[in-house]
This record gives sequence, C-alpha cells and structure tokens, in this order.
Amino acid sequence: MLRIAVLGVGRIGRMHAENIAAHPRATLAGVFDVHMPAAVDISEKLGVPRFDSADAVFASTDVDAVLIATSTATHADLIEQAVAAGKPALCEKPIDLSLDRVNACATRIAGSNVPVMLGFVRRFDAGHSALRQAVKTGKIGDLHQVVITSRDPGMAPDAYIEVSGGIFRDMTIHDFDLARFILDEKVAEVSATGSRLVDPGLMERCNDYDTVTVVLKTASGKQAIINNSRRAVYGYDQRVEAFGSGGMAISENHTLNNLRLYTDSHTDQGAPLMNFFIERYGDAFAAEIGAFVDAIEQNRPPAVNFEDGRQALILAEAAIRSIAEGRTVNTREIG
Repeated sequence: MLRIAVLGVGRIGRMHAENIAAHPRATLAGVFDVHMPAAVDISEKLGVPRFDSADAVFASTDVDAVLIATSTATHADLIEQAVAAGKPALCEKPIDLSLDRVNACATRIAGSNVPVMLGFVRRFDAGHSALRQAVKTGKIGDLHQVVITSRDPGMAPDAYIEVSGGIFRDMTIHDFDLARFILDEKVAEVSATGSRLVDPGLMERCNDYDTVTVVLKTASGKQAIINNSRRAVYGYDQRVEAFGSGGMAISENHTLNNLRLYTDSHTDQGAPLMNFFIERYGDAFAAEIGAFVDAIEQNRPPAVNFEDGRQALILAEAAIRSIAEGRTVNTREIG
C-alpha cells in the first residue's frame, strides 16, 4: 500500500484525502494544514495522524508520497522539499503564479528521478479522455480544431479572486493544459481577448477579466479555441469538441440525472447541470489518484508532469501579454 500524506486540507485537499483513504492500493498516511481546526477535523473523521508541520511530513518514515493542496504560493517550495526528501508528489495547479519561480523550481529539481505529477484533473475525465483517444486513433481524421467551453456557475468570493493571479493563471490554465493534451503538438501562437461583463468593478480593481476567449495555434495550423466565463446562470458548463477532416467528437456536460421530460408545455426538458467542480469532476479526481499510484508502483513517468504545468503557465502568460499589447504572441517570447 502506498502511504500518501496530504498537505493542505481545505476544500480540495479534504476531497483528495477522502479519495486516498478510499483507494484500494493507497492509504492516507496523515494530514497537515496550517489551519489547525481543518487538520484536526479531517484527521479525526478519517482516523489518521495529524502532522504538526510540513517538515514533519517529509521527515516521516511512514510517508511514501505526498499530495500538495496548500495555497499556490507554497507549491514550488513544497515540490522542492518533496524531491529533496525522495517522496513523489502530486501537486495541485498551478506550480506558482510566477513563471520565474517555476523555472527556478525546474532547475532545482532537474536530474531527479523523484516523480512530480501536476493536478490537471480534466485529463482524467472519462469523456475528455475518450475524445482525446478518438483524435489520437484517427477516428475524426486529421484534427483541425479543438473548442473548449469552460464556464463557472458563479463568481468566486472577492477575496479569492483578488489573490488568484487572474483568470488565465487560475481558471483558463486547466483549459490550456486540456488543449495541449488534445492537440498533442506544441502551441506556437496565442491570441486572447477579455471583457469585464459579470463584475466590472471587481475586475477593474484586480486588473482582470471575467469573460475571455483565447485562440491557440500550432506550427502546423491546428487551432484550439477556449471560451471562459466566471458566471453561467444555468450551471457548471464543461464541454469539449474536436473537429477534423473526417468528423467530430464531443465530450458533453454532466447533468444531475439523465431524465428527459416531454409535456404539453415543454419538449426535451433535462435535469440541471452539475453546479460544482468537485461534483462534475468527482470521478476524474478519483482516477487522478489512481494514475499517481500507478506511476509510482510501476516506476513510470506520471501522466501529467512538471513540464506540463510549466507549459500551461507559459500559455497563460502569453494570453496576458496578448491582451495587454493587443496582438498575437509567439510562445517563444515567453518560454
């Protein structure tokens, strides 16, 4: 059994801890959080040790690997500590809000054979993964376009938005990784546009946008179009379309159930969309833990590696520059 400790047990860390505890080939070795009540609560609920510090986790001989779900500003430091301690790490995105810090981290862990996996969970969604496989096996011919729609059901709290690093580093970064996953080819150019339509005042204060569209283009001409909004009144909108010379593949939204209702006043009325990312990607989060365990047990590279995290941040930085300068940005300018 792989013994995994969780660093950070807020909303997403708590979910990860529960998934590890439920995994048939892993065991939850313990938890740590700087907010003591959160750590106490989950350690008591799951009956596992509570560590007093991150240092204690890395020093423990009862911990084989770590899952990092702390605040973003701590991710790079903890990855470096994990590698130094010889403990494989699964880290939530992003590695850091600063590309310079990510590059420094890459330099410091270079040459190590300790696995570092990034938590881009959408790769593990069954529908998205099947779409990628359909592209990879040529079922839609030569890929021409990928269209990714990702819209949150509502704005996050102001305090979160203000420290998030902006929509491209915080929200769109998932879609940048998913686009790279499906395109399977290096992105050469990025063009982005943004608007402040949902909460103009907050977006002005944060120098951010709540409504964005990004066009990615590879050297061979393949395109990925990403559209994001911080608020979709009808629920958590998550759709992916791949279009090619021989057809199209679509990964659809998830609803609460599959009922379709037909009455004298409605036709094809369906259940509402799921309204929260943990619900929508619940199975994917569990599969992500399984992929982490598999990589360590089978001594093979993780499905999503450190460089994938760095490349997604490069695309975020390119999108930010594209809006700021009103032009298409070549990724060579950033990387």
